[in-house]
Amino acid sequence: MLVRREIERLSSKEIADVSGGTGTSSDAPTLRIRSGGVSCQETQDLIHGYIDGELDLVRTIEMERHIKGCASCSQAYQAQQDLKSAMQAAPLRFSAPPDLRRRIQASLREAGAPAPGRRAFQWLPAWRWAGAMAALALVAVIGWNLGHISRVPTGDELIAQEVIDSHVRSLMANHLEDVPSTDQHTVKPWFNGKLDFSPPVQDLAKDGFPLVGGRLDYLENRPVAALVYQRRKHFINLFIWPSTHASGQGAVMRQGYNVLHWTQSGMVFWAASDLNSSELQEFAKLIQQSGG
Repeated sequence: MLVRREIERLSSKEIADVSGGTGTSSDAPTLRIRSGGVSCQETQDLIHGYIDGELDLVRTIEMERHIKGCASCSQAYQAQQDLKSAMQAAPLRFSAPPDLRRRIQASLREAGAPAPGRRAFQWLPAWRWAGAMAALALVAVIGWNLGHISRVPTGDELIAQEVIDSHVRSLMANHLEDVPSTDQHTVKPWFNGKLDFSPPVQDLAKDGFPLVGGRLDYLENRPVAALVYQRRKHFINLFIWPSTHASGQGAVMRQGYNVLHWTQSGMVFWAASDLNSSELQEFAKLIQQSGG
């Protein structure tokens, strides 16, 4: 929803600026919003991400255009919206019957004499012993639940999941780059006017990691630069945005993808790929040595 709200606040001139044109029909947008838009199959694949506001700026615009012009996809979109509303409004909590406590205590009394290991409770009357056991069971359940609830993901863990989701979406939707080019002097200027910073761009072709292109993406509630590199048949997404605080280098593997992150020269870098860990480490070291 954050991307959608950003689009709704843009004027036609600002949309043209983001697209790389001037708002006139003679301009050819450099954002690569495809003239054919998305297909019905792509819409079905991306509809959940569109409803939850998880798509990038270009894909969101293409989805909105397609849904407005396609009756079947518009019907599918409305059905998903109705289902989401129904799930949010439905009373999913189940209230236990009021006589549940009485029946549990009755069942415990019928269990017979306590085992030798429970002699510490033999001096209690049967109903008090049952109540004590029920209280202990309740405390155990509450403690187990609190232990799981208290495990809150860290900031880096949340960003890592966002990075992986964006990497996967770029591969699924065939939207790796808005500006396809192996020339760093073409890719770097393309971001001018589209971001409030200038991302460092290097071509590492001589080291086996050629530049493929770049695009706009959206992470941590802000637009970011996404540079695309290739290693044989593996693609590497390198996400870059200004750093608000210093942090060390970190590595994580999730869902079969390796993710590295570091900060350098006032920028934060997150690299994601299905490339093996050692080669992704080599890529990160080359970026750092080149000044990125």
